[in-house]
Amino acid sequence: MQITATLVKELRERTGAGMMECKKALVETEGDIDAAAELMRKSGQAKADKKAGRVAAEGAVFICSSDESKSAVMLEVNSETDFVSKGDDFNNFSNAVAQLVLDQNPADVAALMELPLDASGISVEQARANLVGKIGENIQVRRFSRFENADGLLGSYKHGIRIGVVVALEGGDDSLARDIAMHVAASKPVCISADQVPTELLEGERNIFKAQAEESGKPAEIIEKMIEGRVRKYLSEITLLGQAFVKDPDQSVEKLLKGAGARVTGFERFEVGEGIEKKTDNFAEEVMAQARGN
Repeated sequence: MQITATLVKELRERTGAGMMECKKALVETEGDIDAAAELMRKSGQAKADKKAGRVAAEGAVFICSSDESKSAVMLEVNSETDFVSKGDDFNNFSNAVAQLVLDQNPADVAALMELPLDASGISVEQARANLVGKIGENIQVRRFSRFENADGLLGSYKHGIRIGVVVALEGGDDSLARDIAMHVAASKPVCISADQVPTELLEGERNIFKAQAEESGKPAEIIEKMIEGRVRKYLSEITLLGQAFVKDPDQSVEKLLKGAGARVTGFERFEVGEGIEKKTDNFAEEVMAQARGN
């Protein structure tokens, strides 16, 4: 059977693969476009499985919101290199996944990967595998957060493609919500207020402060005051309300919010690759390993 340009074009539109790969699949299946698409899906999955063990610590954060800013989604998708994360294929896939989370509200990433990504019925996982086959890098949908704020508004901020923040606000306006999101991006608070600081984190810091204060040789009552003073300073540094506002360091975020009659009810900050152990290549060791035949 003759493999026409129209047939190749149709297969490319269905699979997103390259022209030569589509033509090869059509030749192998004697022009059966359904069989060719299935063959390419299997091939894409095989390539994805082969690359699954490779560290994907680059990538981008994506944010999408409903028109009325009452719901929003923040998504992190990883790649092996930042070059790929700036490409159209990667971004089109990731934006479609973020919109799907907004529309369907899956329970977790595993549930998300099983959902159909578009009208063709192809799942998010299969679309990811196809993308891996096309790009040649490991691509992973790492995490997402979905936000609902029926009684307030949601503000967001992205710093480049690597840092994203969504803030839930009661009172205030869109400008304030964005300012708070920008502040969170820059200052990385652990939580909103002192009463939300994890007990184990605070106790760990308190023990460090105690050990440092005891080295001073001062009386016990003075040491206790030193410890409490350092704890207060620490809490002001790690809580959103205690931090100095980045756009006006003379006032705290708490003071800013009170002046606007607003309250932050929640926030989330994503930074690409945080917590992923990156492989550090040592060229000298690699050469020596090859010389030894390893």
